Amino acid sequence: MSDQSTAESLKKRSIRSFVKRTGRLTAGQQQALQQLWPVYGVEFDPACALDLPALFPGHNNFTLEIGFGNGDSLVEMAANDPSTAYLGIEVHEPGVGHCLHRLHQRGLKNLRVMRRDALDVMQYMLPDRSLHRVLLFFPDPWHKKKHHKRRIVNPEFRELVSRRLKPGGILHLATDWQDYAEHMAREMLGDPRFVNLGDAGGYHPRPGWRPETRFEQRGQRLGHGVWDLLFALAD
Repeated sequence: MSDQSTAESLKKRSIRSFVKRTGRLTAGQQQALQQLWPVYGVEFDPACALDLPALFPGHNNFTLEIGFGNGDSLVEMAANDPSTAYLGIEVHEPGVGHCLHRLHQRGLKNLRVMRRDALDVMQYMLPDRSLHRVLLFFPDPWHKKKHHKRRIVNPEFRELVSRRLKPGGILHLATDWQDYAEHMAREMLGDPRFVNLGDAGGYHPRPGWRPETRFEQRGQRLGHGVWDLLFALAD
């Protein structure tokens, strides 16, 4: 794809699955962005595909997390699973700053982060059959019907995931909105490229390796449900 057509393609997607909030950076988050981004950050370059083995020397198992929030659960997963390399994507700077600070505190070598729309990264920078897992935990549910078009789990997302996962690779979704869980299940159960690893409805018990977030724990205390959905890319 030429530079001009790439630029035009990037401009075309006017409907985004997120609203970029500026948010107030703490002094620590600002310092982390300034000092630690050059160490752990990965710049978006649509003309340059990522060489994941080169980015994570010594690793051959790669997990992508889309929208890691403040990064606490991502850091926890990476710390508990040093044999897996984790690439986290988040658009909100306070969360990126917090994650950078936490991963530096833990001295992690298997976690890098990006600031960009994850669909752009998946489309332009990740090679086909390069990922072992794609994680999407608690994305914005866009609960109003008029906003459902903004939901990230849609045909475009399924197409990108099907191309970037290795055969047998896992797509793991989680949400605390039942309506969105049902939407996710409909999208995924209707796609023959993916094998349902859950029950007939598409739901799976939370795997022990997925940390419960503070947000999730608070919701459960209030009686909110949480739905995990796991699918494997067919061979």
